[in-house]
Amino acid sequence: MAGPRVVIIGAGVVGAALADEISARGWTEVTVVDQGPLPATGGSSSHAPGLVFQTNPSKTMTEMARYTVEKFCSLDVDGQPCFLQVGGLEVATSPERVTELQRRHGWLASWGIESRLLTTEECVAQHPLVNADKVLAGLHVPTDGLAKAVLAVEAQIRRATERGVRFLARHEVLDVRQSEGEVTGVLTDQGEIPADIVVCCAGIWGPKIARMAGMNLPLTPLAHQLAWTGPVPALAGQTQEAVRPILRHQDADLYYRDRFDGLGIGYYGHRPMPISADDILSVDESDEMPSVLKFTEEDFEEAWTETQSLLPATKDAKVEEGINGLFSFTTDGLPLLGESPDVKGFWVAEAVWVTHSAGVGKAMAEWLVDGYCSSFDLHECDVNRFEPHQLSPEYVLARDCQNFVEVYDILHPLQPSGDPRPIRTSPFHTRQQELGAFFLEANGWERPQWYEANASLVEGRSIVTPNDWAAKYWSPIVAAEAQTTRETVAMYDMTALKRLEVSGRGAGEFLERLCTGKVAKSVGSVTYTLLLDHDGGIRSDVTVARLAPDLFQVGANGNLDLDWFTRHLPVDGTVQVRDITPGTCCIGLWGPRARDVLQPLTDADFSATGLKYFRAKRAHIGSVPVTAMRLSYVGELGWELYTTADLGQKLWDTLWRAAEPLGGIAAGRGAFNSLRLEKGYRSFGTDMTYEHDPYEAGVGFAVKLDKDDFVGKAALERRKAEVRRKLTCLTIDDPKAVVMGKEPVYDGDCAVGYVTSAAYGYTIGKGIAYAWLPVELAAPGTVLHIGYFDQSVEAVVAEEPLFDPAMSRLRG
Repeated sequence: MAGPRVVIIGAGVVGAALADEISARGWTEVTVVDQGPLPATGGSSSHAPGLVFQTNPSKTMTEMARYTVEKFCSLDVDGQPCFLQVGGLEVATSPERVTELQRRHGWLASWGIESRLLTTEECVAQHPLVNADKVLAGLHVPTDGLAKAVLAVEAQIRRATERGVRFLARHEVLDVRQSEGEVTGVLTDQGEIPADIVVCCAGIWGPKIARMAGMNLPLTPLAHQLAWTGPVPALAGQTQEAVRPILRHQDADLYYRDRFDGLGIGYYGHRPMPISADDILSVDESDEMPSVLKFTEEDFEEAWTETQSLLPATKDAKVEEGINGLFSFTTDGLPLLGESPDVKGFWVAEAVWVTHSAGVGKAMAEWLVDGYCSSFDLHECDVNRFEPHQLSPEYVLARDCQNFVEVYDILHPLQPSGDPRPIRTSPFHTRQQELGAFFLEANGWERPQWYEANASLVEGRSIVTPNDWAAKYWSPIVAAEAQTTRETVAMYDMTALKRLEVSGRGAGEFLERLCTGKVAKSVGSVTYTLLLDHDGGIRSDVTVARLAPDLFQVGANGNLDLDWFTRHLPVDGTVQVRDITPGTCCIGLWGPRARDVLQPLTDADFSATGLKYFRAKRAHIGSVPVTAMRLSYVGELGWELYTTADLGQKLWDTLWRAAEPLGGIAAGRGAFNSLRLEKGYRSFGTDMTYEHDPYEAGVGFAVKLDKDDFVGKAALERRKAEVRRKLTCLTIDDPKAVVMGKEPVYDGDCAVGYVTSAAYGYTIGKGIAYAWLPVELAAPGTVLHIGYFDQSVEAVVAEEPLFDPAMSRLRG
C-alpha cells in the first residue's frame, strides 16, 4: 500500500473515476464506500441517460468532457463498450437558435473540438426522424455520444481493485469523524474506517454528507423527467442500441437518444421539482432506486406533443415508462470541487454529471496527489469560490431552480441574474438610482453599467451602435461615459472589489512568501503582484498596500484569494486575515481633472509629488476619513478612495458636489471595461487563470525572481524559457464587429486561439480583443480573423498598450 489513507464516499461515476485515477498515481490505500449495491448504487449514475454533449461555454468543462469521452472510449466490461460514439446533433427550430448554434460552434473551435454546422438536409441525413419542415439548421459534433454509466463505473472499479483499492457496498455513512480540525475517519453502519483524507462524491446526498463535516454545500437535487417510448415502427428491426446521433432540441428543452427500436426522451421544460437531500429515501426504502421518483405524466404532456412535431414517427408510438430522476444543480451550474475551508482533509467532488465525471476524477486525483491540478483550470469549480450570502438556503434554492429552468436557454454573457436580487448594495446605491443607473450584478453587488443621467452627453458624439448581440445590455451612454472620463473626470463605484486586511507582526513575511513581487516595502507603498500555485500558474493578481508596519490592505479578486491566504496562515498566530469588504466601500476618481476635484477638499498633499503613482496615504476628504491609493484601472490620473460603509454616501456627495461643476460624471462598468482594455490591463478569471503563467500573460513585470523564495518560484524559473503562447492584443477596424469573448481566432482556416476580453475602444476608435495565441502569431502587424457567429472578422495584432504608452496621464 502507498499514500495516505483515503476514504471516498460514493461509488458512482465520480467516486469510481477518482478511485481509478488516484490509484493509477500510486495512492492505493483507498477505500470506497457506498450505501447501495455495486456497480448500480442507486444514485444519479444508475439512471443517467448517458448523453455526452461536450459543447460548453466553459473551456474547463469542455476539456473535462473531452477527457471523459476519450477515457470511456478506452473502457469496456467483458467486451461491452462503455461509450457509444454516435455523435451529437443539436437542431434549431427558430432563427435565434440558429444564431446560438453558430456561437456554440465558435466555442468548440476555441476549445479544440471538431464540429460542423449543418443545413436542414444535412440534419435529416444525420437523424432521419427529424422533421425537415421544422428544423432550420444543426450543429454536429462527431465525438459526442452515449456513456454507459453503470458499465463505466464497473470498468473503473475493476481497474482500481486490481491496484488494491477496496470497495465496500452496503455501507451507509453515519458520520465523518474529526479531531482538532482534521478528519480522522468515516463512521458507517458497519463500523469506522480510519482516514487521513475523506472525499465526498455522494452526488445528490452531498449536502447531507458535507454537513457531517460542518460544511454547507450549495447543491440542490432536482427531479428531471426521462421517458422511454415503446417500439417506434420506423425503427423496427434496429438491433444496435444506438445508431443515430444523440439529439438536442433546446428550443423546447428536450433531448433524445436511441434505445434499439425505441427512444429515450429527456425534458427540462417542466416546473422545477427540488427535494432536500435529507428527504431522499434509502436504498432499501425505495421501490426502484433512491434517485428515481414517480413519473408525473401531466408535466410531460407538452414534451410529448412537441416530440411528435419534431419526430413525426413517434406519433405511431407510445410513452411506456418514465421517471423523475434526481440530478444535482448548483447556483452557477458548475461543479463543487475542493477541500473544506474548516476541516483539513475533507474534500468534495460534487454536482458532477456523467459528461464530466472522468475529467473530474483526473482533476481531483492530481490535486490530491500533487497539491495542484495540472490538466485543468479549476478556479471556476473550486467549492470555496462563494461569498457567504451565496451559501444561504434561500439563495441556493432560488438560483439552483433558476439554473434548471435556464439549462437550455440562450443566455447573454452580461445577462443579469434572477432572484433573489438585490442582495448587496453599496452606500452609493441611492445616489446611483437617482442618476438612473442600469445595474448588473457582481459577486452579489448591484453595480452600475451606465447612468441614464448621462444621456445628454451622447449628443454631438459619433458613436457607432454595435451589432445586435453586442448591443444587448449596452447603451450609447457607455461610449459617452468612457470619453468623458478621458476628457474631464468620473466617479466609479469600486465597492465590488474584494478587500482583505492582513495584519500582525508576521504579515510582511507572510505576504512576501505568497506574492511574486516585493510587497513588504515602506509604509505607503502599493504593489501590483501575483499569487501563484506551486506549478507557477496564476492564482490571482492583487494589489498590496502597506498602511502600517504590521498592516496591509489587499485588493483581491474574490473569495478564493481569501481562502488561499487562510490556508497558508502560520500556525503561531502571528498573522491574521479578514475580509473587510462588507464594512467598507470605494470610489475610483479618475480623469485629467481628478486633482482639481480632490485637492480643494483636503489639507493633504495630493500633488504629483505629494502622493506618487502607486503610493497610498490616509487623509480626510471633507469630513470623511479615507485611505487613498494612487492607482487607476482606466489609465487616467486619479485615486481609489476607501472609507467605511457608514460614511460612503457622505464621501459620494462630497466628491459629487466638487466634480459636477467641472463636468464630472458618475460612470459605469461598461465604460470602465473599454478603458481598461485600451490600457491593456488584465482581468483575472477572464484573461488569465490557473493554467497560465506570468510570462505568457504579459505580467512578468510583477515577478521579482531576485527576491527570496515564494510559492511557485521554482516552477517559474523552469517555465520562463518555455513560453509557447501569449495573451495578445488585437484591434478590429470594423466598428460594427464588436466581439464579446470566447470566440475562436483563425489563421487562415485553422483555429489557433480564442478571445478572452473584448470591447470597443472609444478613445482609439477601434474594436479591441485580447486573445490567447501561439507566440509565433503574436507579432504586431499579424493579420488574423475572429469567428463571430457566421462572420469572419479581420483583426490585427497590435502593440500594447493602445492608449498612453508613455504612462504620462497616469503619472501626471
